[in-house]
Amino acid sequence: MQKRNNYIEIEDFLADESFQLWILSKVDEQGWEEWTLENLQRAKLVEDARLVLLAMRVPESKLSSNEVHEALQETWRKIEHREELSQQSSKIKKLKIRRYWISGVAAAILIGIFSTWFFRSEITANDNVVTYNELVQDNNEGLVEQTNNSEKSQIITLSDGSSVLLQPNSKLSYPKIFTGNERKVYLSGEGFFEISKNPKKPFFVYANEIVTRVVGTSFRIKAYPDQQNVEVLVRTGKVKVKSNDLVRTTENKEIVLLPNQALRFARKELVFNKITNITEDPILVNSVRNIEQLSFEFTDIPVAQILETIEQAYLVDIDFPHEKLKDCRLTTSLSDQPLAEKLKIICKSIGNDTNYEMNGNQIVITTSGCN
Repeated sequence: MQKRNNYIEIEDFLADESFQLWILSKVDEQGWEEWTLENLQRAKLVEDARLVLLAMRVPESKLSSNEVHEALQETWRKIEHREELSQQSSKIKKLKIRRYWISGVAAAILIGIFSTWFFRSEITANDNVVTYNELVQDNNEGLVEQTNNSEKSQIITLSDGSSVLLQPNSKLSYPKIFTGNERKVYLSGEGFFEISKNPKKPFFVYANEIVTRVVGTSFRIKAYPDQQNVEVLVRTGKVKVKSNDLVRTTENKEIVLLPNQALRFARKELVFNKITNITEDPILVNSVRNIEQLSFEFTDIPVAQILETIEQAYLVDIDFPHEKLKDCRLTTSLSDQPLAEKLKIICKSIGNDTNYEMNGNQIVITTSGCN
């Protein structure tokens, strides 16, 4: 049974993100219109909730889902407080608040809350803002969506061997298997990409209003829905960045980025700012993560130390037989390889039936020792 079949109060609908999307953005992914027609006994609740959400809407204001949720929670806290004060003053038994009164109070409070937050919101909504849902809907393949709700980064390995280090409060949609002549994924939030080389099958990352095109390289994209800018930073190789076709702009130039270069796209102004020396940009310098600054060039280095470097870079745990590998040393270059390829190269170099298994952020290496 669908969760919404149990909704009996207005706040149940207000807390549902798919309901918010239907009312405020006219996107009915979950079949709300059909459900309402089939459940006419709840039509009054749906209408009351719709009026509250519309009352919440402040012109030219773009708020994140977290801010919407916080506003709703604050609204119902204030409604409950007013009800308690009313009960204390009249000294009568607690009476159920009529739904039309709740709608009026909720609308009034929400207008106040969102009017205040309007001046604090980071993005002024405009016709050129592209949402994650719009990007995903533009794809006709069956997509897998992975969301990182944890407090640490997560590794995602794609079907072509490419890897994505997905940061907290971020999500990635991608096909289970890449087909056709292109590889397309969709990002909301922040991810570090290491792309498996395939010149005949370019890789595209769609994030907010921009598209990043690569063949095989490593780079970071930071594209949160409630932030003013989108950032692309290249570690190795070369990428090309341009505006998404969904953005209504007369200019759709392509920006080329080389290693240690970055781009900052201003979403409101639709302006690309190329940064040729990232060390001179304080924001980029302060946001550099381990994976972007650790070296993967190894010359006669103990295998244990190489694996430790990988653990630090990807924030993973690697379990391996320390005693069997204590005398193993390697000379290898892993700088432009996805995580899976790095592990394959290490295992092949060790030899003697060395293999690895990866389950999320846990990696286990089995071996009988080095050559």
